[in-house]
Amino acid sequence: MEFGIIGLGRIGSNLAIHAAEVGIRAVGFSKEVTNLDALGRHGVQVAAGLIDLVKSLHSPRVIFLSVPAGPAVDEALDRLVPFLEPWDVIVDGGNSHFRDSIARFRRLQKNKVGFVDCGTSGGLEGARSGACFMVGGTEDAVARAAPVLMKLAVEEGFFYAGPPGAGHFCKMVHNAIEFGMLQSIGEGVELMRRSDYRIDLADLFHAWSHGSVIRGWLVELMERGLREHPDFSDVPSYVEDTGEVNWALEEAIEKEVPMPAITQSVLALFASRGGGSDAARAVALLRNQFGEHPFGPRPDIAKMRKTGKVGGWKADEAA
Repeated sequence: MEFGIIGLGRIGSNLAIHAAEVGIRAVGFSKEVTNLDALGRHGVQVAAGLIDLVKSLHSPRVIFLSVPAGPAVDEALDRLVPFLEPWDVIVDGGNSHFRDSIARFRRLQKNKVGFVDCGTSGGLEGARSGACFMVGGTEDAVARAAPVLMKLAVEEGFFYAGPPGAGHFCKMVHNAIEFGMLQSIGEGVELMRRSDYRIDLADLFHAWSHGSVIRGWLVELMERGLREHPDFSDVPSYVEDTGEVNWALEEAIEKEVPMPAITQSVLALFASRGGGSDAARAVALLRNQFGEHPFGPRPDIAKMRKTGKVGGWKADEAA
C-alpha cells in the first residue's frame, strides 16, 4: 500500500509519518521542506519534484493534497494532472468549498482521473495518530482511495458522505458546529473568571472531562490550555480564522435554515477583533491547542477568507 502527498507542512508531514508507521509507503513533495531529516527518519520518501513523485508510485495512484484551500489546489491540479494516468485518484484533504470540489471533479473527469473531496479533522494529533475523514466522490474513486484513508483514520473515523462535494460539505458543517462549541466554552470561562468565586479553572475542566455531560476533547484541550496560560495575560483576544464557517452561513441563508447559535459565534469572532474579552481569549487558546492556530492577527490567514473559495462554479451555474 502506498500513497503520494503534496504539501509537507504541519498536517501533511504528520500524515506522511503516520502513514509510514502503519505500513503505507509514503512519498511526499512540497515547495519547501523544513523537516527533511525527521521525515527521512520515519521512512517518508521526499521526491525532488512532481514528476519524480508520480513516477515513484504505481498506478492506480492515490495522491493526497495537503495544501491551503483556494488557488493553491487548482495550481496543484494544473501541475499534477498532465503526469497522471486514467484511474489515478487525487484526494483534496484541505478545507475547500464543496462547490469548488464539484467543479474540480468535473474537470478531472475529462481526464478519467478520480477526485475525492476529503474533509479532514483532528488537528495535528489526528494527523499524527489517526484522523477523522469525511469523503465525497464517485463510488469507484472513493473505493480506490479508501484503503489508504481507512488506515490513516482513527478507528471508525472514516465516513463516506456521498457524491462529489459531500465530503467537504460535511467538513464545512463540522467547522460551523465547532465554532458554536468553542464560543459556548469561551463564554463559560469568561463568566467563571468574573465570578465572586476563586475557581481553579484547569482543575474544573479536568473534572468535567470525567463523567460530565459536556466531557470531550475540547474540554480536555481547555484544561491543557489553562495550565499553559493560567492568567490569560499572554493570550491575545484576537481570534483569527480562514472563513469556512462564513460559507456555512451563506448556505444556511440560501436554504433558509436558521442557525442562530452558529451565526452568533461568527459575530463574536468578528467582535474579538475590535476589543478584548476572556471569552475571545479562551476561543483563541482552544484553537491554538487543537490546530496550532496563531495568537493574534495573521495577514496570510486573513487573506484565505477572501481566496479560499474559488467560485468559478458560479459562472457555470449561471450558464
